[in-house]
Amino acid sequence: MFIERRIRIISKIITFCTCLLIVKLLYIEIFMGPKYMSAASTQRISTMSLVKPRGEMLDRNSIPLTNRSIKTEVVIQPLVLRSNENDLERLAEVIDINPNVLKRQVEFKREPILFNITNEQKQDILELNIKGTTVLNTPDRYTKESVAKHVLGYTHKVDQYGVYGLEKVYESVLKRNGENSIRVIADARDNLLNGIGCRILKADNNKKQSNLKLTIDYHIQKIVEKVMEKNNIKGAVVIEEVLTGDIIAIASKPDFDPEQIGNYLKSSDNELFNRAVASYNIGSIFKIVDAASFIETGTYSNYYYLCDGVYKLGDRLFKCSSYAKGGHGLIGMEEAFKHSCNSYFIEVGLKLGHNNILNMAHEFGLGNNTGLMQQGIIESTGNIPTVDGRFTDGDIANISIGQGGILTTPVQIANLVATVANGGIRNQVNLVDSIVDTDGRELKNLKNTDWKRIISKSTADRLKELMQAVVDDGTGTSAKVDGLYGVGGKTGSAETGLYENGEKVVHAWFAGYFPGNKPKYSVAVFVENGKSGGQTAAPIFKEILEEVIKIKK
Repeated sequence: MFIERRIRIISKIITFCTCLLIVKLLYIEIFMGPKYMSAASTQRISTMSLVKPRGEMLDRNSIPLTNRSIKTEVVIQPLVLRSNENDLERLAEVIDINPNVLKRQVEFKREPILFNITNEQKQDILELNIKGTTVLNTPDRYTKESVAKHVLGYTHKVDQYGVYGLEKVYESVLKRNGENSIRVIADARDNLLNGIGCRILKADNNKKQSNLKLTIDYHIQKIVEKVMEKNNIKGAVVIEEVLTGDIIAIASKPDFDPEQIGNYLKSSDNELFNRAVASYNIGSIFKIVDAASFIETGTYSNYYYLCDGVYKLGDRLFKCSSYAKGGHGLIGMEEAFKHSCNSYFIEVGLKLGHNNILNMAHEFGLGNNTGLMQQGIIESTGNIPTVDGRFTDGDIANISIGQGGILTTPVQIANLVATVANGGIRNQVNLVDSIVDTDGRELKNLKNTDWKRIISKSTADRLKELMQAVVDDGTGTSAKVDGLYGVGGKTGSAETGLYENGEKVVHAWFAGYFPGNKPKYSVAVFVENGKSGGQTAAPIFKEILEEVIKIKK
């Protein structure tokens, strides 16, 4: 009886409470709903992106080429510091900004304000311990010191998507979901909501991500850029692995600061222009093609020509480098090649005919894409005339010495030399190796391993002998490295038909390989308006080679 009574009492209490709850809910829904809705709508949420995580670009040894440094930023919360002039003045002094400028920003902004700071400034701010400030360390994807900027490209400064280069081409590979950001929630009066007012939100990085692996060797790339900067070179250097066709280093100077792209858009120095894949006159470098074609005919060994310093074709005169001293005299293939005798090679070119010369040039890959285009790197094809059409003796004479509209890129020349050093086998050029996961496991191979034999091994061996003679005691002695046997190369001083400050614009080239007994790398050095391949480009080759030898011992 007592138990039943207690149950009835408890039931009545529960029923009463339930009725009260229902009445309260109806009251909120019907009478207070509009008011709460209005209050909710006056809350304002601001989200500011800090950094969007992005896949890395790695060198051939998985050394990062991106995000190599950390930038430090101070986050200032205006809604906290708006009425605190004393702290604002102390902050302004530390971050070296006009106090009035900082106060105005804090007064009119509600979202956090970011300033890049140095490590010294970071320590000073931490010691101030001002409420409403936070110091953050975030990856700095590119800096002025980054390497291979012309091929890696850059990202949009705000939205951080790929704008140029491999960053743009492989956006779908490098892009990652989410972002690190700051979220501010305030009421209509710009008061931070207690507990949730300002928060740093981190992206979810637990999902499987991918990186882009390149064929570049970070250490060799750094050497190339350092040597070019030291010598104030305006031009390009390309190093290719002979056996594979992989690009080990590719540099164009002058280059740019990825954080200040706008400064270069109208610059006369064309810092954003990638000279490594642009086409230029090559001059005597083309004599490698002449020699290859002539050697393949099997008649070169007993051929001699009497050079008197000038080759006459009708009323046209083609001067040789020996013009001032009255010519090279009676000269054969090796002497003509190592001393770059124009007269000899014009005579050889006329004997070969334009068909043989131009077909050999196309076989070497000149006038065509090297393979970089398929990997997303925009490259010029250069210009090699087709064999169709009428060619005068004057046309053939120009072609034979690398003039007459012959244009090639530094990448093409590096591949031409690699073909000779590789025993006559031309590889497809690669710069992008594969897509890998964050543990380095390959997800997709992106290399093209196609190859083609274009000259016989015996012809290639003879060409290497000729190129070694150039360095030993010809026009390329400035490329010789003490103690290193068998460095081979060819110089080129290419007239362009242009003038600068009243003087002819002459591009300087040196293209070579090393070591001689078992070539590993081919190198193309191009110096814009460098005047002399032997005096300007060859020493750059030597300096790069000496530094590479040091790190490869």
